[in-house]
Amino acid sequence: MESNFPIGKIRNIGFIAHIDAGKTTVTERVLFNTGRIHRLGEVDDGTTTMDWMPQERERGITITAAATTAYWRDCKINIIDTPGHVDFTAEVERSLRVLDGGIVVLDAVAGVQSQSETVWRQADTYNVPRICFVNKMDRVGASYERTIESVRRRLKANTVPVQLPIGEESDFHGVVDLISGQTWTYPNSHVNGARHANGASEAELGPMPSECEENYQKFRQAMIEKIVETDESLLIRYLEGEEIGNDDLRAALRKATIERNLVPVLCGSAVGNKGIQPLLDAIIDYLPSPSDVPPVEGIQPQTEETVLRYPDESEPLSALAFKVATDPFVGRLVYLRIYSGKVKAGEQVQNVTRGNRERMGRLLQMHANHREDLEVIGAGNICAAIGLKNTFTGDTICIASNQVILEPPQFPQPVVSVAIEPATRADQDRLSEALRKLSDEDPTFIVKFNDETGQTVMSGMGELHLEVLVDRMRREFDVEAQVGSPRVSYRETITQAIKVEGRFVRQTGGHGQFGHIWLELEPLDRGSGIVFVNAIKGGTIPREYIPAVEKGVRQALDNGPMAGYPLVDMQVKLVDGSYHDVDSSEMAFRSAGMLAIREGVPKGKPVLLEPIVDLEVTTPGEHLSEVIGDLGTRRAQIRNIEGQDEIQVVRAYLPLGETFSYTTALRSITRGRATFTMEFRHYEPVNAELLKTLVRV
Repeated sequence: MESNFPIGKIRNIGFIAHIDAGKTTVTERVLFNTGRIHRLGEVDDGTTTMDWMPQERERGITITAAATTAYWRDCKINIIDTPGHVDFTAEVERSLRVLDGGIVVLDAVAGVQSQSETVWRQADTYNVPRICFVNKMDRVGASYERTIESVRRRLKANTVPVQLPIGEESDFHGVVDLISGQTWTYPNSHVNGARHANGASEAELGPMPSECEENYQKFRQAMIEKIVETDESLLIRYLEGEEIGNDDLRAALRKATIERNLVPVLCGSAVGNKGIQPLLDAIIDYLPSPSDVPPVEGIQPQTEETVLRYPDESEPLSALAFKVATDPFVGRLVYLRIYSGKVKAGEQVQNVTRGNRERMGRLLQMHANHREDLEVIGAGNICAAIGLKNTFTGDTICIASNQVILEPPQFPQPVVSVAIEPATRADQDRLSEALRKLSDEDPTFIVKFNDETGQTVMSGMGELHLEVLVDRMRREFDVEAQVGSPRVSYRETITQAIKVEGRFVRQTGGHGQFGHIWLELEPLDRGSGIVFVNAIKGGTIPREYIPAVEKGVRQALDNGPMAGYPLVDMQVKLVDGSYHDVDSSEMAFRSAGMLAIREGVPKGKPVLLEPIVDLEVTTPGEHLSEVIGDLGTRRAQIRNIEGQDEIQVVRAYLPLGETFSYTTALRSITRGRATFTMEFRHYEPVNAELLKTLVRV
């Protein structure tokens, strides 16, 4: 039975990387070598298992995180393949929240790229141990050592190579394990379907070639020194001249990896199916099982005390919903990470986040868009559930008698908006349903109705993000819609602390309205959001009216005084007020909160903020001056320029509003030879010239 799979033999891992580093191809080869699939798919052909959506197959990119399970060396590996494009960063965020280990896939030619840095930071946020796989070792310009150096320099990672490549570029044909000296060689550049009986692709295991001996000894010595530095007892033995055995080295490296003191580095070529079997061994040897990581922390909702839930089926059930998806055959799917306890199909559970009871209709083990029914699932596993109608991303599922709230994933705010309307009256209802279901699935897709313009406005992480969603509306919901041009999602904030009064009094005879408050508004650091603090003492405002004040405050903050954009990065502290025994009501205090914000924010020296992206342009050196000149006209701040032979990489901060025509411009000035990637970085005040065009007259 699935629930009885030993927890020490489970690995919950994800492949994360910059776009086009080869994550999905690596995942495809992992599935092939473990016998999970019997025919290799290719990203370029649109035939991979994990990229199953039509939009993914047409564009050759991963858009949504796909889950599957494979088996290797008597271990169960739950795998999530994540997108590399910055517009779909929410998929990476939600996946890393529930994974125990990560494989960072790197391009052996390009090394660390902008989105590599982003996913590395996301993995740091959730304390995810990881290993690096240097992919595309058979490409022209590939360099194992240069890629490792870029990881050390740009990601500040304490890397330890555990393999030595045999050859590079077109001569790459094998890897040497630095601990055992075992050598995997691949006589053919591609696998044509031949496999051993155990499911592994054809490869030759044998002694190390003599020409590798010198490099092997150098790399092995450096590896041993790094490993023993993390283990005091091994270090003493090493300094006393004792030879450290391979089993001790592996155990120490596993411990150091799980504690995030070391990052093992391996290499290969996923397209050529080279280095995949040793990568699978490394996943088992160095990445943690659920029992190797600290117990998950949660909050007991009644007492607000911190509680721990251990990865054991005898513990009370606790599970985190990390993804919601709509399946065309079975309907609404909720993906769950089971942290403790176990759950059976058909069992009633408690959604403690929303305070409602739900029933697990069916439990499924997912293989991309294919499903396998489960009777029961236990701690340490990942599954999908049918029947949870009111459960959303970030919700905690547990049993009613022993409740806990787990920390949900944190998602960035959308930065690009477009107006959308149905092409015909017949599309109206279908459009509303599509927007609701898609926003249920994607926490970074926000839909609002603008009362002033009468428009429905949808916001997301970038042009591609919104383009894909509109395409899904057409294909999955049969909705034809008219979409406006992309608009930047600006923000507003205050720069000066102020104290402001809010009074809503209507007393003209009979039952009136009375709400009176004092607020202190204070600017916060960028990215802090809105923090509401209740500092009422002595009952000057009854407790039951505090939520109404907060509701009114947050409603008013949705519409800033400068240009009508949401206010961010400020603390609102409720410090005083008064009430009337008869005339006070929730409506009165909500209105007082709104009035206080509308009166106070203009006095706090508000500023308008624009989103800034981190841009990375890779261009032939002969076009460098044109690229820099064009960026200068777009208000870019050049961070640095690095050269690798004839290729130059320009990194800059650029206002998002200047990027909408950049693809066409860059193609024109470089004759289509340059490429770029970008990711949202932060908000900063707009300049005076732009401010004049945006603020209300």
